Amino acid sequence: MPTSRLFAILPEQYVTTPDAMAIHSDGDLIVSCPNFADHSRPGCLIKIDRDQRVRKWIEVPVHEDTGIACPMGIAFGPDGDLYICDNQGWSGSEKGRFKGRILRLRIEGDRVVRTTVVAEGMEHPNGIRVRGSHLYVTQSVLTLVKDPTGLLRSCVYKFGLDDEGIQITNTLDDPHMLTTFLTLNENDQYGADGIEFDPEGNLYVGNFGDGAVHKITFNADGSVKDNVVWAKNQEQLQTTDGMIMDDAGNLYIADFSANAIAKVYPDATVERYASSPDSNGLKGELNQPSEPIIWNGKLVISCFDLVTGPGKVNSGHELPATLSELDL
Repeated sequence: MPTSRLFAILPEQYVTTPDAMAIHSDGDLIVSCPNFADHSRPGCLIKIDRDQRVRKWIEVPVHEDTGIACPMGIAFGPDGDLYICDNQGWSGSEKGRFKGRILRLRIEGDRVVRTTVVAEGMEHPNGIRVRGSHLYVTQSVLTLVKDPTGLLRSCVYKFGLDDEGIQITNTLDDPHMLTTFLTLNENDQYGADGIEFDPEGNLYVGNFGDGAVHKITFNADGSVKDNVVWAKNQEQLQTTDGMIMDDAGNLYIADFSANAIAKVYPDATVERYASSPDSNGLKGELNQPSEPIIWNGKLVISCFDLVTGPGKVNSGHELPATLSELDL
């Protein structure tokens, strides 16, 4: 099992909780920072160049009702615009409930020159991917949907890249809802989170509380053909946060609760790839990993380091925030 190393220490005047990552057209690594541990630090994006120099890039435009931005999942579109899951619902504030947005930012240099609200009124937008002419977004909870089992429903939404001003209902009748998930683990009722496509266009979604990876296949018209549990092994993978697939079809998943990274092979075999004990992350430990990305031939992992409680290795929040790295 490989040992993680320290990749970067993030400036604590800007960052408390790093989350998602994407690669800019110039090759730099972009990190979203919702800063849930302290909203006096505005939600922002960090830029890391090939020499691993770290700097603040931009602040994400705030919601007019809440006065904050909570950037989680991020993905670049084909025109270079950046799509962001502004997860206002994760902030813990009642005024942020059902205020989540999908933002489209046009960024020139170090300045946001245009902001488009693709969708709004969302309860808990989390992960995002761009595929073809569409966005695919996970929403981790649907509290308005009362399943007969009493268990949690979550979903994936599908939007066009040029959509604007969509009002999400957070119900099963929403026309933008692609598919849903039921989280069976009564002790961890948190649903769709990590999201990734394979080269053939099949969609993979992590059902966080179940530690399960669903595989969604499509009909020729883009409708869902099947949504099945594709990979699951509770001993090797406890929770499924962000995920990334390499060129060989291996899926790397941030096991948020277990301070671990799992590797799922193309045959759906699951193994724990790396893990760390509770720590402050300053030696490169996996300090509540939130999302992995493959950048310049290595696996870079954001360390969220905030959530505690039953089933979590993490016992507290410390600064500065860190990123770790692993060999592939």
